[in-house]
Amino acid sequence: MTEEQEVFLQHIQKQGLKRTAQRELILDVFLRTEKHLSSEDLYQLVREKDPNIGQTTVYRTLKLLSEAGLAREVRFGDGITHYEHNYKHDHHDHMICSQCGKIIEFYSAELEALQDAMAAKHKFEVTQHLLRIIGICADCRRNARVAESARKAARSG
Repeated sequence: MTEEQEVFLQHIQKQGLKRTAQRELILDVFLRTEKHLSSEDLYQLVREKDPNIGQTTVYRTLKLLSEAGLAREVRFGDGITHYEHNYKHDHHDHMICSQCGKIIEFYSAELEALQDAMAAKHKFEVTQHLLRIIGICADCRRNARVAESARKAARSG
């Protein structure tokens, strides 16, 4: 049993819940997927392995994973709750492309230090923080330049 499975098992036992094959499968699929997943994304991946698992079971298990500290809810401004690995994963922030939805994770010691300095200045105790930077990724900017060049060439030709 992996450490994450042990953490999950302990959590559900504390909640008075049973260890089930469905919960185990959902945990396994979540842990094997290194990207930001919505409950719908995870449901689709789980259904590939077991089409009998319902969407409600996936959603409830994701909530249990979050409560156990294995998953973390993140919101990218698209109205959808996404989940990412949380257990023994270093803190990071996100840059989100407003055109294609690409998510770039990054860590900045300078930003962390600035945050700590601002919190100290205002006598504020930080319990967590989420930083989202919305913009346009390099691929989308490049594609826009190529499309604009093609439009100019078509007009002049």
